[in-house]
This record gives sequence, C-alpha cells and structure tokens, in this order.
Amino acid sequence: MKFYLTAAIPYVNAKPHMGHALEFIQGDTLARYHRQKGDDTFYVSGADENSLKIVQAAEKEGMSAKELTDKYAGAFQEFLKAFNISIDKFQRSTSREHFTSAQELWKLCEGSGDVYKKRYKGLYCVGCEAFYTKDELNEKEECFNHPGKPVDEIEEENYFFKLSKYADELKKIIESDAYAIVPEKRKHEALGFFNNKFEDFSISRSRERAKGWGVPVPGDESQIMYVWFDALNVYRSAAPERWPADLHIIGKDIIRFHAIYWPAILLSAKLPLPKKLFVHGFVTVNGQKMSKSIGNVIDPMELVAKYGVEPVRYYLLREIPSDDDGDFTDEKFKLRFNADLANGLGNFASRVLTLAQKFGALSFDLEKNLEPETLKAVETANADVEKSVTTLRFHDALAAVWKLISYGDGYVNSKKPWELETGSVAQGGSLVSLLYVLYTVSNLLVPFLPETAAKIQACIVIDKEKKQYLCSKPATGLFPRIS
Repeated sequence: MKFYLTAAIPYVNAKPHMGHALEFIQGDTLARYHRQKGDDTFYVSGADENSLKIVQAAEKEGMSAKELTDKYAGAFQEFLKAFNISIDKFQRSTSREHFTSAQELWKLCEGSGDVYKKRYKGLYCVGCEAFYTKDELNEKEECFNHPGKPVDEIEEENYFFKLSKYADELKKIIESDAYAIVPEKRKHEALGFFNNKFEDFSISRSRERAKGWGVPVPGDESQIMYVWFDALNVYRSAAPERWPADLHIIGKDIIRFHAIYWPAILLSAKLPLPKKLFVHGFVTVNGQKMSKSIGNVIDPMELVAKYGVEPVRYYLLREIPSDDDGDFTDEKFKLRFNADLANGLGNFASRVLTLAQKFGALSFDLEKNLEPETLKAVETANADVEKSVTTLRFHDALAAVWKLISYGDGYVNSKKPWELETGSVAQGGSLVSLLYVLYTVSNLLVPFLPETAAKIQACIVIDKEKKQYLCSKPATGLFPRIS
C-alpha cells in the first residue's frame, strides 16, 4: 500500500524551533509506523524560500536571499538529522524542478479561467504572508498570530485566483470528508470560513515589492508568484509521481491555506486532492506561546545535546496532546524522563534482560508458556497502539505501551523469577513471558523511539527454528536518572 506523507514546509528565515520538532517527529512516527507495516512510504518536507519575509530577514543579516536560504535550509537539514527524522525528500522551493512545477500549476489554473488581474488595496501581514480584513485583526489592528507587529497597507496591481468559484464544491468536499480534516474541531474551524463572504485572493506580488525574489509568473516578468501559491505546490513537486498525498501534517496557524486555498487551487487545476489534513497545536511554555520578546524560547537542539534525542522525542509525543496545545517546562520534562523512561522502560528492560541472561536459552512455545493474562495484555497493547496511531493520537499510543510496561513490572514483582528454582520450567516460563512482553514493547516503540527499540532488540536473540529466546546481553543504562 502507498503512503505519501508531508510535513509543512517551514520558512527558512531562522533556525528551527520546538514547533518544528513536534511536527517533524509526528510525521516521522507515522512514516516509521507505515514502513514497519510494509507500506510503500514516502515522507516529504522542505524549505519555503520564496517569500518577502525571507528578503527582509536577509537584509537584516546583511546577506543575499540566496545566502540566507542556503544557510537556514542547511540548518533545517541538520535539525532533521539530529532528531533522527527519516525524511525521504527535502524539497527546496528554489530548486529548478519546483520552479517548473509551480509555473505549470499556474498555467493549469489559468487554463481553467480562474486567474485574472486587478488593482487591490489591503492590509498585509508579512509574518503570515497574507492579506487580512480589519475584522480579522485584533483591537490594535495587528494579526493575531503576530501581535506587536503592525500590518502593512499595500496597494498594487496583482493577479487574483477565483476562490469564490469553488466555495460550494469545496464546502461539500470538507463536509463529506472527501478531504478529511482532523481533529473534528479543526474541520469545524475550516467550515467556519464559509460563514463569511468568500473573497478571491491575490496570487502574485509586484517584482518590485518582492525584490525580484521568487517564482516568476508565466508570461509576465513584472510579477512574482505569491508565496503560498508557490509553496503549497512543494508537496507535489517533491514527488509528482506519488501525488496525491495521503496525509498533510500542519500547525493550526496555517489551516486556512491548507484547508481552503490549496484544495481550491487543485480543483481549478483539475488535479487530485490530498486525502487528509491533520492539524496539531502549539508547544507552549508555562501556558504561554514561545516568543523572543517574552524570553521563553527553548532551543530543541540544546535539549538534544543535553539529554539525547530519544527523551525529547518521547516528551513531545507523550506530553503534548496530538490534537491540541501542550506545555513544555524543564520540571515536566525531568519528571517524564525519570518516571517513564528511567524508572519505567529502562528499569523494566534492565530487570528482565539481567534475569534472562543468567538463565541462558529459553524455549518459547508461547501457547504453553504464556498465561492467558499475559497474552491478553500484549494483544490489548497491540490493538490500542494501532487504533491510536491510525487516529493520530500519539500520546494515547504511548500511554498504551506504558500500560504494557506496567503490566510487565507487576508480573516481575508477583512471579519473582529469581526466587524460583534455577533452571526450572517455572522459572524459564516466567522469563519467556517477560521477554515476550519486553520484545513486544520494543516492537511497538520502533516508530516512536527507534534507537531505544533497536538497543533492546539487539539484546534478545530469537531463534524461530529452535523456538528459543536468548538474552545476549543486558540493556543497562538506557536512561540514567536526571538528578
């Protein structure tokens, strides 16, 4: 089965932040899950480079737009490596193949009669790269996503896209889940856009205002494509042979572009629509959105350097609700680390593997060795994880894995295999049960904590012909406690 997955294409005008880490890890978890199932999986992200904010950031840093995008696109690629993100393609929107694809998309919409030119005056937020009406701004006439930054009043002649033409069709597509938007509250948010008058939107900027940076409009060198028209097409240009995407993952601040603009453009171009849109929330700090002005920005790369990548992956997937905002604090991070990783998974793995290594080879006729209660615990964990991942609730999936770990710990405490006769059937049977539970845990963790799963599995040799488990070495020090 094909599974084509995309994470949002971040602006590369600054280094990656915690929100990027959350989204890339969520995508990586899904990609690894589908590969583990044997699906033909392809995971894409890239660099959104053709925007006015890129030009302004480059001017601020005293370099050209190309130098700036090269610098930060490189930083994002290093970020992906640091977080062990199994990306299949990192598509830069400055690539030749993307320019060609973006211009082809423009021509398809133009061929449908949906592109026209007119003079326009409006309020523009450079942070969002979007026009807003006054009633869409706060009381200070600032964008809600970028408070403290005044919007610009812009008047110029641009090309527009006939969004209004597709309002009725698009509403039916969203309502029917032909283009599914999850969670449900985000679907309702998307449908809420139809309560207001559906305005056509500008899809180009003057070359002068764009400082000549971006994809030229076909047949009109005086105009540069609007960044969102160009950037959304990265999902196609990265792997056109795999289109349509099975799932887009995005943050809640860009839902309008992905739930409304993008499918409308595809309808106009007579191209297949993506199948599903998953919208996650923000990572907050003590309940506040991260902001340089507040001084509460946490560098995810510093966390990885200090604690390792797997604990950071675990925290973001377990503590942050997949469908809502979630909080990060140093105290909560250490609590999760010590309780769940050090005392939970790490301690359970160490106890089981140390005991099993002393015993030697263990036969595993599971029907004879495993108690019904153990089989049920494993079957429940497998089913709960599958259900949670397929419904995009990663925090619930990990809760199910830790429930199985808790069962294993209770089994160790009740059976006390070290007190049973050395080498006895009873001792061997209890250790087979524990190894089976631990191996199941490691297998379930492959999409979430791939390095940890591999370390545990490297300690357990399974000889299917001889029907034997053999613990080759103890897994010590997986997660040393944080003092």
